[in-house]
Amino acid sequence: MGDRGAVGAALPAELVAWAGRQLPGLTDAVCARVRERIDLYRRDDVVPAADLHRSVDVNLRFVVRGLADPDHTPDLAAPSETGRRRAHQRAPLPEVLRCYRIACAMLWDLMLGHVRAEGDARTLDALVDASSTLWRLSDEHALALTEAYRAATAELLTAQQRRRSALVEALFTGQLVLDSGAWEVGKLLGLPLDTDLVVVAAENSGLAEESLIGVERRLAEIGVVSAWQLTPTLQTGVVALRVEQHAAALKTLRDAATARTGVSPAYRSLSDTPRALHLARSALAGVPVGTAEVRSFSGSPLAALIAYDPDEGRRLAREVLGPVLELPAEDRDPLLRTLEVFVEQSGSADEAARLLHCHPNTVRYRLGRIRELTGRSLGDPRALAELVTAVDAVRLSRPVRRSP
Repeated sequence: MGDRGAVGAALPAELVAWAGRQLPGLTDAVCARVRERIDLYRRDDVVPAADLHRSVDVNLRFVVRGLADPDHTPDLAAPSETGRRRAHQRAPLPEVLRCYRIACAMLWDLMLGHVRAEGDARTLDALVDASSTLWRLSDEHALALTEAYRAATAELLTAQQRRRSALVEALFTGQLVLDSGAWEVGKLLGLPLDTDLVVVAAENSGLAEESLIGVERRLAEIGVVSAWQLTPTLQTGVVALRVEQHAAALKTLRDAATARTGVSPAYRSLSDTPRALHLARSALAGVPVGTAEVRSFSGSPLAALIAYDPDEGRRLAREVLGPVLELPAEDRDPLLRTLEVFVEQSGSADEAARLLHCHPNTVRYRLGRIRELTGRSLGDPRALAELVTAVDAVRLSRPVRRSP
């Protein structure tokens, strides 16, 4: 424990002997007082009564021995072991320390009452002189317990994080492909299984350095449960959302993001997590390098299909939109963007024009140009499906430039 400083005076041997004989009854009295005053100890589900009794007895004997011989270096193995045990029991540290304060105070009151009843002034003076020794011993005991408690808590938290990371990894890699296995993992991670799920993939801001700092805590503050994993290049997480929480969760992600971040479409079964991770990474890849944008992947099944086979998507885009793609960028990009927005707005030229800041006739003219160049009419369901899929393929395979 390092330098103990002035050790203080010893108690007369006869008082120490008397105090030692009172310890069984005092231990029972302390335990009763502790259970009366501290809710934690009233039930046996955290600290069993026998465990409490043993630790109080050890604490009191430690102090009495120290009062008999202040120069003796105390053995702090017992309080250290108690600290570790209380950490594993998830007993709050302030309540544990309060128990030790009650024990020391009751020991002091017992000895003081005895000496006053005996009327021995010299023994009373010796007890007062030894009071500093009693409280020093109590502090040493409490410090040893606290240090052990905190070390054990840190070990438990580290082990818990390692386990959560391993469970998240199992979901992402599909190691648990059966619904029952995925359900069990979700239960261990605390994910409610009657809600929507999304996967978030964020580019690290440095090697193994989180870019969504404190994201699990931030989401928890709005009632959203999540589980995260950190790899050398990505921070990934599974987020459980009720329908009404989607907007708030996305806002939280945008507020936390310091690098490119992708979000998958919502899904329901944890066994679909590997697929959702792929789509979240595809969304991330579509964000310009060097920006802190959070982008959600399109909920379209066609877009998901293209994301799973980019080579086939590029081939389809060339076959369907070849003449458009061969145009100069200043002609090509407005046509593709107009088709994208037109489809997103359910085929409304007026709504597309509003979002594109142009006249509806301009939208119609551009769509006409696409029809002329591709030979595919938006009025033909099959041709429309091919055009929409080809536009998704172009968007997903478009080179992502660094943001200026």
